[in-house]
Amino acid sequence: MDEKRNAIDETTLENLLYLSRLSPESTDIETLGAQVRQIVDYFEILSRYAGDENPYDAYPTTEVERLRAGDVVKSLEPGDLRKMTAEYMDGYFRVPKVLGGGA
Repeated sequence: MDEKRNAIDETTLENLLYLSRLSPESTDIETLGAQVRQIVDYFEILSRYAGDENPYDAYPTTEVERLRAGDVVKSLEPGDLRKMTAEYMDGYFRVPKVLGGGA
């Protein structure tokens, strides 16, 4: 690994502490710096395995032609709904009570 590229100097460490709102009072600054360097080294290892392929290639594609068309069509009229069921009252469908009935 390139030490110059991954170098976490004292200024960078202080900036990281400031941005993360951490204080080195509970931990030795050298120990904290070593832990930050380990994290950066770990990301370097992970970046070697990062592929350039599209992660969505693993999922099946959906063709636009198979989707529903966005055409506006005439919906049912309230009079037609009354003909379909006897449970249509005052513009609503009457359904059985669910809450409080032990459902």
